[in-house]
Amino acid sequence: MTKRELFENIKRKKSFLCIGLDIDVQKLPRNFVKNTADPIFDYNKQIIDATHQLCVAYKPNTAFYESMGAAGWEALEKTVDYIKQTAPDVFVIADAKRGDIGNTSDMYARAFFSGMNCDAVTVAPYMGEDSVSPFLAYEKKWAIILALTSNKGAYDFQTEKINDENLFETVLRKTQKWGTDNNTMYVVGATKAEMLTKIREIVPHHFLLVPGVGAQGGSLQDVAKHGITKECGLLVNASRSIIYASSNDDFADAAKAEAKKMQAEMEAILNKYQLA
Repeated sequence: MTKRELFENIKRKKSFLCIGLDIDVQKLPRNFVKNTADPIFDYNKQIIDATHQLCVAYKPNTAFYESMGAAGWEALEKTVDYIKQTAPDVFVIADAKRGDIGNTSDMYARAFFSGMNCDAVTVAPYMGEDSVSPFLAYEKKWAIILALTSNKGAYDFQTEKINDENLFETVLRKTQKWGTDNNTMYVVGATKAEMLTKIREIVPHHFLLVPGVGAQGGSLQDVAKHGITKECGLLVNASRSIIYASSNDDFADAAKAEAKKMQAEMEAILNKYQLA
């Protein structure tokens, strides 16, 4: 998917919502788990059916699937296939946070882009350009680079000073030379929204994947105020607040209602900035 196509979807759906499919089988309704042979995929299927018209992206965190062994990985593959069949206009992000020496990264890129047909993979830039470049070799595919994350531990390294600037700023300056705003995005946590102004000075045109809205307490209005661009430039992720909106058998309806709330707020933001 190209940057232009992504923006067109945002305008058409009046939404820049990304839904995180971080499915923990231990949190699913007990009756649901008992009555299906593949609870992870079947849960995802109902969430997707209920929400795909309200979002522009899904982001399965691969750890939740890998923790289930071969069955979990199969459920992940089935989930991606189902999204591609049911909502081919939706951007699929493998939240895998990969980043290794070049030939290993090449295998990761092959797995998620050729093998699974995801549109993007989250990557860690710590090992340098050759660990990221294999993800940039695929046409219309994206590397989403960790820059400033929403967790408490982000302050351990990401805000350390190097030559009078924060480490995450150094990451932004260096990595934008590896690709373009048509094949790289950045992860920037909503809980760090006040830093988005500084980030936009360095990467004014790149899309940002913004976790931390919803259960983690980030403000959608603050993210838009500091981070929105003339092409929107934002994919705001919500996971737990949507997929676990209900712990009962009405989970899909509850997820749809929660997604609709976020979509309506996003529509108002897009109208405010004359992007709808």
